[in-house]
Amino acid sequence: MAQRRFPRHLAMLAASLLAACAAGSGGLADRSGRLIPGGGPGASGGSVFGQYLVGRFAAEEQDTAAAAESLLAALRADPDQPELIQRAFMAALMDGRAEALRLARRLPDNLAAQLVLYGSDIVAQRWDRAEQRARALSRQGPVQALQPALIAWSLAGRGQTEAALAHLRPLAEQGRFRALNALHAALIADAANRPREAERFVRLALADQPEPTLRLALLAAGILQRAGRGGEALRLLDRIGQSHDELALAALEPARAVVLGQRAIATPADGVAEAYVALGAALRGQGLEEMAMLLARLALRLRPAFGPALFLLGDALAEAEQLPQALEALSRIPPEDPLFGPAQLRRAGLLDRLDRLPEAERLLAEAGQRLASLPQPLVRLGDILRRRSRFPEAAAAYDQAIARLESVRPHDWPLFYARGIARERSGDWPGAEADFQRALGLSPDQPYVLNYLAYTWADRGERLEEARQMLERAVALRPQDGNIVDSLGWVLFRMGDIAGAIQQLERAVELEPRSATINDHLGDAYWAAGRQNEARFQWSRALTMDPEPDEARRLREKLANGLPASALPAALRR
Repeated sequence: MAQRRFPRHLAMLAASLLAACAAGSGGLADRSGRLIPGGGPGASGGSVFGQYLVGRFAAEEQDTAAAAESLLAALRADPDQPELIQRAFMAALMDGRAEALRLARRLPDNLAAQLVLYGSDIVAQRWDRAEQRARALSRQGPVQALQPALIAWSLAGRGQTEAALAHLRPLAEQGRFRALNALHAALIADAANRPREAERFVRLALADQPEPTLRLALLAAGILQRAGRGGEALRLLDRIGQSHDELALAALEPARAVVLGQRAIATPADGVAEAYVALGAALRGQGLEEMAMLLARLALRLRPAFGPALFLLGDALAEAEQLPQALEALSRIPPEDPLFGPAQLRRAGLLDRLDRLPEAERLLAEAGQRLASLPQPLVRLGDILRRRSRFPEAAAAYDQAIARLESVRPHDWPLFYARGIARERSGDWPGAEADFQRALGLSPDQPYVLNYLAYTWADRGERLEEARQMLERAVALRPQDGNIVDSLGWVLFRMGDIAGAIQQLERAVELEPRSATINDHLGDAYWAAGRQNEARFQWSRALTMDPEPDEARRLREKLANGLPASALPAALRR
């Protein structure tokens, strides 16, 4: 499923929130700003400073548990140190600890602390205080996007639905964050049982995002269903479900029964959590994992079992290589949540990365049985097995996945491409060739399919002219991909066009200088051109680039004996 990228300016704005959330990058300092070599006032020896350094290092390494433990321990020893209060608060917040609320009260100028306190007011139904706190938030950074929704949910909590909608209406109709404000106006109207207004606002959100995110599509489908537009709601879910991406499971049975059958928002706290997750997901799409993690934590303080927040947190932790923590976050998504199915597939991928393959296979087998008509669990199993070079087993998993397709559609091309790779590496070239041809029939301009099929033809000395034409198309589509340029050079070599081959292969080496295969190919072309010293240099260079064992053996043989005549193009052999 295509995901719409969030406006670029939010990526720039995010930095200001993180800067406002934590203290500067200087060392531990006293109240006058002087660096303290052994800790703050009242510290005993160097223990506080040691814990502080450990905590800072752990925070930089995204080890939130160790950071929180060390910085909170340092703060207990020196409870009035401003630097420690700042950093301990952030560590506690990022690790989801209760201490964050207590420390937030001591940080009136910290933006994240004010969001924690705002959330506490919302949960306690202190609506006036929540509204005042939301209006007082700094208008820098992503709060520019969040602030209107936070104010509106404060008003809605007080029962002032019309005031909440009036606050969002102009922002939903124009402005940089139309989709976000329109969606929250729709959610507020939906929670107040005003289906026509909810429908109008959600249509504004959908109009601003022609390729809606998964979460927007799920929320919009529920609103349309309650507005009497059930057919349109189903079509929206069908658009998502037609993809074989793992997230499509959230739009299929039994998840769609939950999506259509109950409101996603029951309280203002739920609405605020939605706002945090929407912004966090958008910022994660810009590579701002730490910011996404912070917003996910803020959402979970309001909705502890909120599937989208746990999913976002799991993805952000995985990106930070905190794999056990990511696995734990995803395991907390309840079975009734629409994201439970996708989370199981993500968990399997994490188990594989942790070398817990039997657990991953067992999880996917269970998912495959539970979702007996759906291909996604078997696709994920095939992908895991293929990456581990268990090609025959991967091909068998793809066989089962393809058998579950009700009909083959253009977006199914990656499945045939993946099975083609597994079959080719298993020695089943006829089956692989048929799969690559099928993938191209479904989507003719996929450069990597063109490359794989044409390169294999060239390597086998088959259909060389057709392979050249295909690779010229692939290079036009991906001109900076050194592997595809290498394939074009290789087919020219096999056709006997040594000058053309050298031209392409030299460019491929410039694009992918650390590829053993590309350097090996360039060496072969130099040898065929009579440039033997240059050939041996390229082969020697390729040997330093961790080639496969068989490739390394061939390189050593060529260094010793030169390129055998049988490896030359047929025209040159004659």
